[in-house]
Amino acid sequence: MRILVDTHVLIWATATPERLSPRQRSELESRANIVYLSSVSIAEIMIKASLGKLRFDHDVFDCAEQLGLELLDFSAADAVLLKDLPFHHRDPFDRMLIVQSMARSFRLMSSDRRFADYGCSLI
Repeated sequence: MRILVDTHVLIWATATPERLSPRQRSELESRANIVYLSSVSIAEIMIKASLGKLRFDHDVFDCAEQLGLELLDFSAADAVLLKDLPFHHRDPFDRMLIVQSMARSFRLMSSDRRFADYGCSLI
């Protein structure tokens, strides 16, 4: 299975893994899955850290490597899909992750149940 992790999944897996559900931990650890970290999540972490809204003192690339995550760039083709995405909520980072997962038919790992309003396949 191909899985795209939401930003908080990376943060929790790094700092407080007990916040992840047993299923999320299992899917992250399964060798049967390819798990991706989006450039969108990296941008979100860096922006929020620079604004003082988030403390993240780790090297994001080391974290991704230690967790076995593949890096995934946000593409122009992903961005075009934002035009037709309904506004169930307005967080631009979440919206980008949603279209990125939908464009690639990836499962989206998130604890944000509002994502289900978009028809995302959630873990």
